[in-house]
Order: sequence, then structure tokens, then C-alpha cells
Amino acid sequence: MRQSDIVAEVSNDKQTLTALVEQDNRVVYFYIFAREDLRDRFPKMRACWVRNLVPAPANDDTDAMEQGIAPMLAAQYCRNLEGEAPLDPAQIQILWNESDDGAALWYQGLLLAVIPGWSLYIDHSVCYSAGCIKQNPLTFPLGSASTNTQCELAEKTRLFWRDWQNEFSNPWPKIQRKLLESYEARFGPSLKYYLINQGHWPPMAISQHEDEENYYFFTVGMSIRPMPQVDIIFNDEAEKHRRIELAFSVGKEYVTEENAVQMASALSGYAQIPWTTLSWLGEGHTLMSPMAPLGFEGHVISSALCGPADKMRLPEIYGDPVNQFWVSPVFTSELAFAQAKPNGGFELVSAMIENDIGYVFAPRSAVV
Repeated sequence: MRQSDIVAEVSNDKQTLTALVEQDNRVVYFYIFAREDLRDRFPKMRACWVRNLVPAPANDDTDAMEQGIAPMLAAQYCRNLEGEAPLDPAQIQILWNESDDGAALWYQGLLLAVIPGWSLYIDHSVCYSAGCIKQNPLTFPLGSASTNTQCELAEKTRLFWRDWQNEFSNPWPKIQRKLLESYEARFGPSLKYYLINQGHWPPMAISQHEDEENYYFFTVGMSIRPMPQVDIIFNDEAEKHRRIELAFSVGKEYVTEENAVQMASALSGYAQIPWTTLSWLGEGHTLMSPMAPLGFEGHVISSALCGPADKMRLPEIYGDPVNQFWVSPVFTSELAFAQAKPNGGFELVSAMIENDIGYVFAPRSAVV
């Protein structure tokens, strides 16, 4: 048996995960593994059998497992019993999903395997292979778009990236316009516009608005990508939670415009967090930031701080609703309170509302 060769290797957008295809003279596998500093959270490599290159064994390939090498798939699970041709590296395409935590393996335009993003957050590996016809310890059957959601989602992802790479069908101008129109309808014209994506995909910005009393700042483009981990947490209701935009407001009587912009710069870092940490942001979540106002330690994000009369309805993005969360500064004691127990952030937001603290920042005392 010759040594395995890595025939394709692609990191995701934020370099948190790497996908690779490896083959020897017996078998082909598709893998995803986490960056070294994330392996405390994601210690297990996700492995997906793709195809045997020689006739399938009659039984499970326990000899390979005992030797610590990639096992072939037993004949009863294989679509092709005689083995298939090795993969040509030039014909391989690996596409990361929109949330940046799962990937699909395409070969000569055909879908061969999928490792879904949500499998990263559970104890055992789950993957799907086109060469498999029956569930087994190594993989699930991929089937077709009509029989398997994973196959359908992989095709949608392929079309997603095709649109973003085509200057004529690029979705950004439409998404940007729809979000800005929503902000301007409620808070007036966008007076300044700050790019925050450092020239990388996806395009993201902060739009600045103001009225006689307050400065307002809104992220534009964060909702392009669904957040990681949401699918496994919310299951059938994931679409209600996976896309967000952030907002910050401060009263003019307390700060200059320059200070307001500095405070709002926290949004720039927060807008990247779900994908740089493979996590998600939702109601009551707390974050530490050096950009918090003097005397404050970080922020809580909440839509509940904004009363019904002031809530905006943002446009749907890729058919999903978009949630808007206001970023509100919190003291060290409040941050510790929120992080000390489950749902502590919800309790903190409730205490803030009880003390008439809303979404517009103003000097205040700690509520805990």
C-alpha cells in the first residue's frame, strides 16, 4: 500500500477550518478539521468515505482501522462494488457552505460528498457520500435533491457562489440598497458609510445616521451569511435566528460625533465574531470590547431594548428574516452577572428594561 496523497486542500473564508481530499491506492476520503487553536472546542476530525479504488471488501475493513489507516467501505454499502478510478486533482472542487462551517466535494461537476456544518457541533461525525447506498458507520447515502436535504443545500450553495463570482448577477447592490432603504425610512439619510470588510468577502459596512437627539450606526451586510451553529441549536426554526444585523445609538448631549464613531467601531469587530469563532450571536449575548465607553466593560446585544414603536422591519435575505440587535454598553458587574448562569443575559436585559434603559446609550448606573 502506498502512502496517502492529499489531492485537494482548501481552508474556509476565516481560516478556522480546512477541508481536504486524501487518497491512496485503495480508497478516497474527504476530511474537515479545525485550526489548531480551536481544537479544544472541535477536537475530532470529520471524515467522509468517498469511494473505494479497488473491489469492496465483503465485510467491514477492521484491519485498516486497527492499523490506523482509512478503511474501505464494505460491499453491502457500496454503489460500485468493483472500485472506481482515482480522483484527478484538476477536476476537484471543494465548496464551503454559506455559514463557513461545512463543505461539499464536487468532481467533474458532480456532487460526491457533503460534510454538513452542524456535524461539527455534535459528538460523532455525520457525512454523506454519493457512492454509498445504505447507512453505515462511515457515511450516510447522499441520494438526490429530492430525497436528501443535504444534496439540495449543496446545490443551492453552488449557485450562491456562482452568483457572487459573476459581476452581472452579484447580489450585493440589491442587498445593500434594501438594507439602507430600511434604515433611511426610519432614521433618515445615510450621512456616512464606513467599509469594514478590509477588502475581503463578504462586503460589509456601517451606515451612520442621525436626528436632532441621537447618532445611529447600523451594520450593512452581516446578514449575507447565516451564522454557524444555529441550525443544530434551533433545528426547524433555524431560519428565524441565523441572520442578523447590529446597531448602536448614543445621545448627542453626551458625546461628540467623533466619540460616537469611536464607540460604534465596536460593531466592526462584532460583525465578524460568528465566523471567526464558529459561534453565533442572539438575544442577551454579552461581549467584551475595548471600544466600550469609559467605565464600561463590553456590551449586551438585544432587540428587546428597542420598544415596539421603534422597531424596524428589515428585508428578508435569501428568504430568511433578518433580526436586528442593538448593542448596549454594560458594566463589569453586569457582564459577570450575565455570564455566571444560563440565560443570565436575558435576566440582565430584563433588569435594564425595568430601569428604563433603552437602546440609545446614555450615562447610567449599574443595574446589578
